[in-house]
Amino acid sequence: MSVESLITQHIDIWTSAVQTKSTAGRGTSSKLDLYGIKKLRELILELAVRGKLVPQDPNDEPASVLLERIAEEKKQLIKDKKIKKTKKLPDIVTEEQLFQLPLGWQYIRLGECVSIIRGITFPASAKNLEPSDGLIACLRTANVQQEIDWDDLIYVDSSYVKRNDQFLSIGDIVMSMANSRELVGKVSYTYSIPADNGATFGGFLSVIRPYKLNSAFLMLIFRTPHVREQLIGSASQTTNIANISLEKLNPLVISIPPLEEQHRIVAKVDELMKLCDQLEQQTEASITAHQVLFETLLATLTNSADAEELIENWQRISAHFDTLFTTEESIDQLKQTILQLAVMGKLVPQNPADEPASELLKRIAKEKAQLVKDGKIKKQKALPPINDDEKPFELPNGWEWCSLGQLVNIRGGKRLPKGQALTTTPTPFVYIRVSDMKDGTISTADLHYLSKDTQEQIKNYIITSDDIYMTIVGATIGKCGLVPVELSGMNLTENAARLSPFLNLDKSYLYQFLSSKFAQEQFIDKTKQVGVQKMALNRLSSTKVPLPPLNQHKLIVAKLSDLLAFCEQLQQRLIESKKTQLSLTDAIIEQVI
Repeated sequence: MSVESLITQHIDIWTSAVQTKSTAGRGTSSKLDLYGIKKLRELILELAVRGKLVPQDPNDEPASVLLERIAEEKKQLIKDKKIKKTKKLPDIVTEEQLFQLPLGWQYIRLGECVSIIRGITFPASAKNLEPSDGLIACLRTANVQQEIDWDDLIYVDSSYVKRNDQFLSIGDIVMSMANSRELVGKVSYTYSIPADNGATFGGFLSVIRPYKLNSAFLMLIFRTPHVREQLIGSASQTTNIANISLEKLNPLVISIPPLEEQHRIVAKVDELMKLCDQLEQQTEASITAHQVLFETLLATLTNSADAEELIENWQRISAHFDTLFTTEESIDQLKQTILQLAVMGKLVPQNPADEPASELLKRIAKEKAQLVKDGKIKKQKALPPINDDEKPFELPNGWEWCSLGQLVNIRGGKRLPKGQALTTTPTPFVYIRVSDMKDGTISTADLHYLSKDTQEQIKNYIITSDDIYMTIVGATIGKCGLVPVELSGMNLTENAARLSPFLNLDKSYLYQFLSSKFAQEQFIDKTKQVGVQKMALNRLSSTKVPLPPLNQHKLIVAKLSDLLAFCEQLQQRLIESKKTQLSLTDAIIEQVI
């Protein structure tokens, strides 16, 4: 099967095998990794260097003759003292020959057919950001991208270039020799040198110049998955940086075809990569169009006038769930839309006979006053009323705008006393950390414990199963959930808050509200600052809450439970579907190679 046939017959697999990139922090939208197309690119490169991309021509001069000429050229260069004689590299053993080569091809060690030039060194004070007379452009690791990035150069005095071979030439392969582990060994091809006075390269880079080989073909070799793995695997590792030494690079075993076939392979790879570019653009355009479609349809839900109109709009969309919600992001947005409908009072029908929320707020205020009088809670500064211009949307009759501090008592946790430490040896006293807090609940997988003496010092800073926790420091501010019964009464970190509902308010309803995009966006606004993000408890207290009548709390929670469970089913089906697509992609590649 030709590669063109392989692409066209499996076009649905290449374009539909998509996975979500992991993202850190809050407020980040998931980005998609076009896994199928990425694997197709890798497959093309692997086929190229294994002799399976273009037909062999028996009339081509075999690679063995080419390599003999290279050996003769190197001998002459050594004799002319243009290059130094290097230590003989060991013979290639069978175990190093990863795949069988076609007739006319040959394995060789990299150092036998290329010259590897290390970059220049210079003090940090020698860097200049603008060109001028006597300065030369100098590439750094940041410039080594899919193609060389010429837009972010530094300039150094040309006196730091000690040898002519340290000037960059067209056709050079620039390799990152010191970088993060995933980027070490990355290469760029020098198609042109737009710098006016030429260019050189820094000490964390090397230039690889082949003798008589097609350097564009050699670059393909460096970008194949199996060579990338070898380069990364051979790199030595310090705390943050991986390094590839010449001692590890020179012995690298590569496959060399006849020179004429090298040219044909490069041309075919260029042609197929352009086809991959087209597939990528079409897939991204399709994903974007799909996203606009489901966002528009979700907007019809939130724009529903009431629960009755919502039911009609939901039924209209539900007939197309399988085609609308095909990504994790779309399902997450569906969840957030459902939560938004809940806080807007559109998720369940209103009952005019329900006691209005204004009466509930009066009873809560009375309870708070009694708790303050009894010394059970501290008196808080009165929260200002929410003005009409502060209300982001209109609420149904019977609902009221209020502040979170009117509904819950907010307290912080406590840091460990100086000189005290946590232990993984179980004791009766758990110290709940931010890392234990997951969305919705607290994980018991990696609990840490206090000694009895430490517990005695901070015993007042606990959290119970009647409370809601919320993180208030760092990238996960606003993460909240309910406390498992088995952790009731345990100590709470100072990086989280304890929210205790008044008047036995439904904590599940409050948790769902706090998880909504409406609430989370308020938390982000309250923590915009330089340095470590932290939310003060008084700012958390002023969070705006749309409060329904008490009778609606459980109705809303029950409806949310059903709808969010449905979203989980959609998500699980999606995960299984994606697994199948990714497995099919890998299976096709394994079969072809």
